[in-house]
Amino acid sequence: MSTDAVHPDVVVAGAGPVGMVTALLLDSAGITVELVERLTEGDPHSRATVLHPRTLEALTTIRYDDGRRLTDVLLAHGRTLPRTHFAALPQLLDYSGLDTPHPYILQITQATTERVLAALVEARGIRVHRGREVTGFEQDAEGVRVHIGETVVRAGHLVGADGAWSLVRERAGISFPGVAGTVKGYLGDVELDDPPPGPTHLWDHRTGWVTVLPLFDGIHRMFGVLPEDTGLTPEEVAARRSTPLTLEDLRAILKRIAGTDYGLRNAVWISTTGNTTRHADRYRVNRVFLAGDAAHVHFPAGGQGVNVGIQDAVNLAWKLAAEIKGRATPLITDGPASYDAERRPVAELLASNTQAQTALMTTFTPEGAAQRDLMSTQLTGAEANGRLAALLSGLSVSYGTPDAAHPLDGHRMPDLPLRDGGTLLRRLRIDRFLLLDFTPSGEFAALESPAVEVAGAKPRHGLAAALVRPDGHVARAWTVADVGRAGAALADWVSL
Repeated sequence: MSTDAVHPDVVVAGAGPVGMVTALLLDSAGITVELVERLTEGDPHSRATVLHPRTLEALTTIRYDDGRRLTDVLLAHGRTLPRTHFAALPQLLDYSGLDTPHPYILQITQATTERVLAALVEARGIRVHRGREVTGFEQDAEGVRVHIGETVVRAGHLVGADGAWSLVRERAGISFPGVAGTVKGYLGDVELDDPPPGPTHLWDHRTGWVTVLPLFDGIHRMFGVLPEDTGLTPEEVAARRSTPLTLEDLRAILKRIAGTDYGLRNAVWISTTGNTTRHADRYRVNRVFLAGDAAHVHFPAGGQGVNVGIQDAVNLAWKLAAEIKGRATPLITDGPASYDAERRPVAELLASNTQAQTALMTTFTPEGAAQRDLMSTQLTGAEANGRLAALLSGLSVSYGTPDAAHPLDGHRMPDLPLRDGGTLLRRLRIDRFLLLDFTPSGEFAALESPAVEVAGAKPRHGLAAALVRPDGHVARAWTVADVGRAGAALADWVSL
């Protein structure tokens, strides 16, 4: 067994969207990182097809050499839609009024997202071990010995972004509790000669559920569940998912539920889904971390999986970069603001809302139909609609901040204008905090350091200053210009 002479700061197992975003963010912070991916090339098929507003905000942090942001490039490859569904209900969620530069979902296939990310990984010179996988590791006080086939790479830390069957999670001894699947869903990327005029959600308690959505290049995605594929044992789910579906199966489903096959003539991909719901009981064991599907799995409701996974990566990357650079305080390494403490509750909420959507989509009874009618009626109200839109979009995520004194503490900071003409999101960097100074005379300027940029912000009622974390959440906000108090708060978050 050979030992690699290169000693990266971090090895990331898995080069899907979560793994590549983790690597790009760490690289942006000056951290050496390597990716390990068992596939020799990207998967042409796409489980995920949407990116939500909070994800688009977060990816703005990643820059190209020519000044573009990753979000700018992704937007050029996709299609923006102001509305999306919740549990395939007739009443859609309206994103257009959300307080964000991206009040929409970005429809983009996972395969396209991965191609964009992979091109940037290559341009950055990040090393990728393709066609190989992490087969084991040992960690000690100084680092991690990562086994990549017959090679051992000595690294400072290991991130497991290696999917639902994560070997990293297993070898780290991290439990993956939850509930086994009871539902088998179907999925097909198909060519239709007579497609519906737009996104279509059809549900009937007697025949089942089908959603048909236009993707790109003449492909439509159809997915849903049949009544007979619910209430199963885990063994029955596994058996039914192991039996391949055919083009004729998809045709029969469409005719049964929609009364037409929409001119179905070909399928470029057919697969199945399930509703197994689990999340890891720890996201960190010493120098080993989990992110994305390695940390949480659920029914694919609302396109949330890849989005929550990418947001895991953002939360992890700035904290891990600070730790490696010696700037991390106990608050973010193993305290109330640690990666584990902040992201596990998000996974719990994800599990809860996807289970609720699963119930709404797969309770094929008259009572289930009545429940859907009632819920859809509720979503005609602006308050309920806005609350669920904020949930699915990721914009409502907030982190409990110790000794919070201001209503903004822990919450995402809106994309405020800065005095120099820029905006907050485009000023954020993964390796430093941003101290927004709302005072006319710039009273907080003296607090600038290599780990903290001070930026003048246009006056905002009730704010003198706000310390914004690299992920865009507020660490602390103040109503009065108290430089001493701000300095003390900085010491809680940044070790200089």
